[in-house]
Amino acid sequence: MLLVTMKATIATLLLLAAWRDVVSRIIPNRIPLLVAALGLALRSAAGTTPLLLSTATALLLFAALLLLVIRGWLGGGDAKLAAAIAIGLPPAVTWDFVNATVLAGGLLGLGYLAGPRFAPRLRPTGASRPAARILAIEARRLRRGGPLPYGVAIAVGGILILLAGS
Repeated sequence: MLLVTMKATIATLLLLAAWRDVVSRIIPNRIPLLVAALGLALRSAAGTTPLLLSTATALLLFAALLLLVIRGWLGGGDAKLAAAIAIGLPPAVTWDFVNATVLAGGLLGLGYLAGPRFAPRLRPTGASRPAARILAIEARRLRRGGPLPYGVAIAVGGILILLAGS
């Protein structure tokens, strides 16, 4: 039961990270920190060696993603979130997470490429409709070629791996 609760909490945090990334293009530091803490707790149940291997794998992933951050191709919050997820995964499953994230990112990217062509010029219908307001802002970002909220793809990749039972 505790395992299910921890995984549900991680999934909720990932959804929150995705939401914040869409709304503000910022993933607050506390979200990856909480995901990492829960991941450490999950892996520590498997023993010291699995915990150390997962931590080393997460550090390697972070180092690789940091190169993308330096080039301006990825946000720092995205790199932190991906590494935080990897801490809670067995090293072999981390590759599955990366693949799921890349696939989700590709679909997200296609949506953003096609979006300006197909998205109508949305306008919120009132202050009581925050979802319509965010959709209108996103449509405007699409038209202006704004940054992709890759935290969404990272969250989808993480949730898919959690649902797969890793």
